[in-house]
Amino acid sequence: MSLTSVVADYLRKMGGTTHGGPPRVGREEVIWSWVGAFIGIGAVGWLDQHFLTGTDLTLVLGSLGASAVLLFGTPRSPLAQPRNLIGGHALSALVGVASWQLLQAEPWLAQAVAVATAIALMHLTRTLHPPGGATALIAVIGSAQIHALGFLYVLIPATLGPLILLVVALVVNNIPRTRRYPEFWY
Repeated sequence: MSLTSVVADYLRKMGGTTHGGPPRVGREEVIWSWVGAFIGIGAVGWLDQHFLTGTDLTLVLGSLGASAVLLFGTPRSPLAQPRNLIGGHALSALVGVASWQLLQAEPWLAQAVAVATAIALMHLTRTLHPPGGATALIAVIGSAQIHALGFLYVLIPATLGPLILLVVALVVNNIPRTRRYPEFWY
């Protein structure tokens, strides 16, 4: 096999395997996704504003926005299930905090170790939840307020925030006849 054919085969992989984009979803699916995300993120934000303002704690993480996409936009996805949601965030937060504490002298290394290790551990524990990678990264690149939380970051916000989204997902995703959540718990 020539180098040219190896390179051509390699580049051909980047073309994808199917033509066209993902299928469209119906108007009802769009509306329920919007309603769930609005209530879920609204609940996290409201609780943060009314109970944690003025403290060193926070419930709001950017990665929860990505979790909302999975929970309310693709509730049947294996990546959106409760085990993945809670386990992925909690495990990734633990890895992120440990990475920061051990490697903060080299922030780029702490960032890489946090995300890569979080992915590996989520795979090994069957808790893969893509927003978990962001939760690990936030523990490293976050503000002084996030760093000051230390391992409390694992509980508040990285476990409590997803738990709030989970409660909303259980309620909202089971209202329409066309939706069911969860597909599995464990």
